Amino acid sequence: MFSGKRIGILLSLAVLLVLSSAVLASANDKIGVIDSQKIIFQHPRFEAVTKQLQQISKQKENEMKLAVDKEPDQNKKAQIFNTKRNEFAQEEARLMQPIFQEAQVAVRTVARLKGVTVVIEQSAVYFGGIDITDDVIQELKKKAATK
Repeated sequence: MFSGKRIGILLSLAVLLVLSSAVLASANDKIGVIDSQKIIFQHPRFEAVTKQLQQISKQKENEMKLAVDKEPDQNKKAQIFNTKRNEFAQEEARLMQPIFQEAQVAVRTVARLKGVTVVIEQSAVYFGGIDITDDVIQELKKKAATK
C-alpha cells in the first residue's frame, strides 16, 4: 500500500522544496550544493522513523482491510481506502517534519561556517559549486550526539 520507494520520493521532493534555492548568484556568491536525499537518508533518526512509518502503514492497511471487508458498497470502500491513505500521509508528514527542519538548520549552519551564500540541490547543477552534503550529515550527527 505504502512503499518505501514512495516515501523516498516524497522525502526527496519535500527536502528539495525546503532546502533548495533557485536564486541567481552574483559573482561574489559562493554556491554550495547538497544531495538532499542522502542527507535525509543518513539523518541519525531516519531509520527509526522509517520503521515507525512501516508499522503505521501496516496498521492503516489492516484497519482499511477490516473496514472494507465489512462494507458492501464500492463507493464507501473507496472512501475508506482514501481515508486511511490520508491518515497515513498525515502521520508521515508529522514524523518527517522534525527531520526536515533539522536538515534545514544543519544546511544553514554548514553554509554559514563555510561562507556559502547560496545552496542548491546537486541534481540541478551542471558544473561547479561546493559540495557540503557530507558536512551537513556530520553536523546532524553532531547535534544528535548532544541530545
